[in-house]
Amino acid sequence: MKKISIITIAILALYIALPNLAHALPPDPGGDPDTGVPLDGGLGILVAAGIGFAAKKIRDTKKNNKA
Repeated sequence: MKKISIITIAILALYIALPNLAHALPPDPGGDPDTGVPLDGGLGILVAAGIGFAAKKIRDTKKNNKA
C-alpha cells in the first residue's frame, strides 16, 4: 500500500474544514439597503491589466512566429 503523506492529510483536512469556515454573514437588518460593493474601481483596473497582458502575449506570439 502507498503511504499517505502529511501534505495529503493536510490538504484533505483543509478541503473538509474550509467550507464550514467560509460561510458569509447575514446582512445587517438595521443597515442601509442601498449599500453595495463598489466593484468599478478595482474591477476596471483588473480588466485593463488583463487586456494589456493579452495584447502583449499576442504581440510576442506573432513576433516569435515571424522569426
